[in-house]
Amino acid sequence: MRRAMLPAAAGVALALVLGAVLGGREAAWSAALGVAIVAANFAAHGLSLAWASTVSIAAVVGVALGGVVVRLGAIVAAIAALDRLEPFSAHAFAAAVVPATVALLAVEARLVARGIGGDLDLPPDEPVVRLSLARRPR
Repeated sequence: MRRAMLPAAAGVALALVLGAVLGGREAAWSAALGVAIVAANFAAHGLSLAWASTVSIAAVVGVALGGVVVRLGAIVAAIAALDRLEPFSAHAFAAAVVPATVALLAVEARLVARGIGGDLDLPPDEPVVRLSLARRPR
C-alpha cells in the first residue's frame, strides 16, 4: 500500500493543477479531493482485505464483493455531504473521481495480468474441512 501513495499524491497534485487551469480554485480543490477520496477508498479496501484474510476465506469474499458497494456508497455520500458547501464543485469532483477510478482499475488489472497473487497459498478453513469430512460418504 505504501507503493501506491506516491502515485496517489501525484494524482491529487495533477487534479489540483488541472482543476485550477480548467475551472478555478473551487474546481481545483474539488478535483483534488475527489482523487484523494479514491486513494483513501483504495487504502481502506486493502486494509479491510488484509483484516478479512485473518478471519476466513468467506470473510475475504464478503469484503471483496461487499466492499465495492460500500466504497461506491462512500463516494456518493461524500458528494451529497460536500455539495452543500459553497466552494464545492460536484462537476469537478466527479470529473476527477471517474478517471482516477478507471486508472486505479487499470493498474489493478495489469497487476492481475502479470500474475500478482498467482502464488498465493490459502490455507483451508478448518471448520469447513471438518464439515466436509463429516459429510463424506464412507
